[in-house]
Amino acid sequence: MIFVRTVTTRIDADRCIGCGLCVRVCPAGTLAMEGDKARVVGDQSLNCGHCAAACPVEAVAVGSLSAETIRFASFVADTRWMPPGQCDLPQLVRLMGSRRSCRNFTDKPVSNERLEDLVNIGISAPSGTNCQPWTFTLLPIRGAVLELAQAVAGFFTRLNRQAARPWMRTLMRLMGRPQLDAYYRNYYATTEEKLADWRATGRDWLFHGAPAAIVIASRPASCPVEDCLLAAGQILLAAHAMGLGSCLIGFAVSALQNDRDAAARFGLSVDETVRAVIALGYPAETYQRVAERKPPVVRTFPERT
Repeated sequence: MIFVRTVTTRIDADRCIGCGLCVRVCPAGTLAMEGDKARVVGDQSLNCGHCAAACPVEAVAVGSLSAETIRFASFVADTRWMPPGQCDLPQLVRLMGSRRSCRNFTDKPVSNERLEDLVNIGISAPSGTNCQPWTFTLLPIRGAVLELAQAVAGFFTRLNRQAARPWMRTLMRLMGRPQLDAYYRNYYATTEEKLADWRATGRDWLFHGAPAAIVIASRPASCPVEDCLLAAGQILLAAHAMGLGSCLIGFAVSALQNDRDAAARFGLSVDETVRAVIALGYPAETYQRVAERKPPVVRTFPERT
């Protein structure tokens, strides 16, 4: 697992006013009050930046963090902290409800600046023990997206050949690996149909004509799947706010997780596991209202009487 705990926190004693706010928010015991000043006393740090964000006089700095991650090329961000309760909640809910999975894109390209801004927005997501294990591979042109689509199609072509053999499904099931049989029952026919249409007409059933994509992967960490999906969720919402459509491509995740050669072709190292693939582009579809959702299962424990 990635647990880099090197202390990079520095406190300017001349600026420090001894308020103790940095000490109060430090989750790792890295800081303490000594006399009337805050001091670095611990030998480990989460490098979360809570201390610097809390300091009213900018006396605290965390060297491992970069100011470039809160600067954006395609818009000007307000970097003032927003206290709880001060967000426009109805508009936030409207944004969340308005983001739809887009499957109709224009051919207008998405700039590198927008993709890079989406990454910086994504990494503001919470991360287990602040590991931040994510990596982001940008596919900024349609040709790169098509190359990924071809790699995914190749993987599923090979998988379908295996799944079509009854003896192979039976053997795998007897070996305690029923996944191939489950795939055959649930996905084989549809996948075979879409692959045939791809070969015959060139229709992009996978990325739906998207001109760009982001591949999110993780290195080993305490909870890498959750970290990457939280980052992906923020990217999806930010993309909508930018005027972009987005769609999570689960088939691409499965292919890149299981075909290491394909993953390596796009620059991923052996210690990176793909967790999300997001198709991006300017949408060629509109809606009139937010969609309703299925009722969720909700429990309260202990039950109230």
